[in-house]
Amino acid sequence: MAWWPYMLLLLLVSCLHPSDGRDYAAPRYSVSLDLPPVQRWEPVLRHYNYTYLRQAMDHIFLTTLPKWVHAIIRPLAEVDLVFLVHEPYAGEIMSISRTLGVSVGDVVALNLCYEATAFCTSIIAQDEEGNIYHGRNLDYPFVDLLKNLTVDLDFIRDGKIVYTGTTFLGYVGLWTGQSPYKFTVSGDARERGEWWKNAISAFFKRSSPVSWLIRDALSDARNFQAAALQLSKTPIIAETYYIMGGTQPREGLVITRNRDGPADLWPLDTLRGEWFHVETNYDHWTTPPPSDDRRTPAIKALNATGQANINTDSLYKVLSVKPVLNDITIYTTVMSAAFPEKYTTQIRNKN
Repeated sequence: MAWWPYMLLLLLVSCLHPSDGRDYAAPRYSVSLDLPPVQRWEPVLRHYNYTYLRQAMDHIFLTTLPKWVHAIIRPLAEVDLVFLVHEPYAGEIMSISRTLGVSVGDVVALNLCYEATAFCTSIIAQDEEGNIYHGRNLDYPFVDLLKNLTVDLDFIRDGKIVYTGTTFLGYVGLWTGQSPYKFTVSGDARERGEWWKNAISAFFKRSSPVSWLIRDALSDARNFQAAALQLSKTPIIAETYYIMGGTQPREGLVITRNRDGPADLWPLDTLRGEWFHVETNYDHWTTPPPSDDRRTPAIKALNATGQANINTDSLYKVLSVKPVLNDITIYTTVMSAAFPEKYTTQIRNKN
C-alpha cells in the first residue's frame, strides 16, 4: 500500500481524537433485527465518512491478510457469498459492501483479519453478595485507526434490546457482548504463530469465525448454561478463549477452545475461594511469558481491591493498571448481565 493514504488517515485521526488525552465513551447505535440483513448496517454507517472508512479498511486488510488468502477469498465471495458465509452475516456483509461502495470480497477479508490477533485481558469476578461482574480490555494493532471505528451496538427486535455488543465498523462479529439478564461474554485470542492455512481450511468447511459464534450465542442462547454449551462445542476457525459471566452466584466460566471443541473448562468456584478469574492470551494452567505478563498485575490489583469492593467501577480501575492497559489497548468494556444498564465502553486515550 502506498504511504500517502496512511498518512492521510493519520491526519484525519489527529483531528478526531480528544486533544487532552482523556478516555471517552464509544459511540452507541442501534441495529434493527427487524430489518432484512441487507439493510441493517446503513443506518449506522451513515454517521461516518465513507472515504475514511474505505481507506481504514483497505489499510487493515492489506497489511494484515496474506496475499494468497485475499486472492482466494475475494473472487469466491464475489461469485457466491452464501457458499462462504451463512446468514445473517452474508446479508450484513452485502449491506456494508453496498453502503460503502467496496467489494464483497474485501469486506469478507476484513472480517477474517480481525480473527487473527485479538490480544486481550478479560476478568470475571463475584462480589460478596453473589453479583457477577465482567470486564475486558481489547488490544489490537492499528490503535489510532480502530479507536475511530469502535462502536457499542444495541441489537433490537420488536423495540427491545436482544443483545448489546462492541465492535469495529465493517466487522459483523463481536468480541464483547451481553445478553440482558442472561450472560456476558468476551473472547481472547489463543492462536499462536502461523494460523492462516488452518483458519481458511476451517472457513471453507463452514466452521464459524470466533466472533460470529459469540454473536450467535448472544442471539440464540436461552440462558448461561445454553450459551456455555454452544460456545464450547461449535466448530470454529481459530483457537480462542471464551470468558463468560452469568446472573447467579458462581456463574463464571473460562472456556479454552480448540477448533473442534473445548480443551479446558475453568469454572468460577467461590466455594474454594476463587472469586475471580483472569484470562489473557495464555492457557491459565501455564505461566505467561515475562515479556507479556498482564495476568500477574491484574491478579495483584484484584487482590488489593478485595471481593467486598468489586463492582464495575473498581473493575475498570483494575483494567487500567499497566501493563493490563498498554500501548495497543483500544477499549475497555465493563458489564454485568444482571444489571444490563451498566454496560459501558471507554475508548482508551491514556496509553
